[in-house]
Amino acid sequence: MVAIIISILLFICCLLLTIIILMQQGKSAGLSGAISGMAESYFGKNKARTMEGKFERITKILATIYIVLALVLYFVIA
Repeated sequence: MVAIIISILLFICCLLLTIIILMQQGKSAGLSGAISGMAESYFGKNKARTMEGKFERITKILATIYIVLALVLYFVIA
């Protein structure tokens, strides 16, 4: 029963992680600005407050949850 619940949570986390990753912009879009010295601009310093910064933070949290759930599921089944 516990394995089923963890599997469902793992599936939901996987779907959310996929959606959040697909909503993010590519890193190559900001590469030209970083090369020309735009990395220290206002938006570079306040990246965490932008929507892209929030997506990155949510991605890190969901990836951590995904790994923890996968490990817990492994130990519950084994």
